Amino acid sequence: MNAQTTSFAGDLAFEATLVSPGEASGTMPIGPGLLNPFGTVHAGAMVWFADVVATTLALQGQRPEPGMKGFPLAINLSANLLSNSREGHLHARARFVKQGRRVSTVSTEVTSDDGKLLLVLTTTHVAAEG
Repeated sequence: MNAQTTSFAGDLAFEATLVSPGEASGTMPIGPGLLNPFGTVHAGAMVWFADVVATTLALQGQRPEPGMKGFPLAINLSANLLSNSREGHLHARARFVKQGRRVSTVSTEVTSDDGKLLLVLTTTHVAAEG
């Protein structure tokens, strides 16, 4: 059996904003560096985007810093990939399912420019000790 190595490269850039204490949002442009071989957004890129928007909500306006106490580490992620997109932008909206002092659960929906639901990501975060 001959081993074959394939190289991969991508390009991921997006914005995430805490809109209110109960909601965060984000926008990510779709470009060639996000696409899989089928020409749609790579599932991992979409999950990463949604996870960071969820973490933005859990941070409640704090700026993440290496080793910070209380950083909301994701301890569980459940992704439902419902559809995909080839162009335009992805839009994420995160809301708390349950907000606790130590453990919080967030539901994040990712949609296309035309409002089509692409991904529902549920994440559970625990405050790191630092």
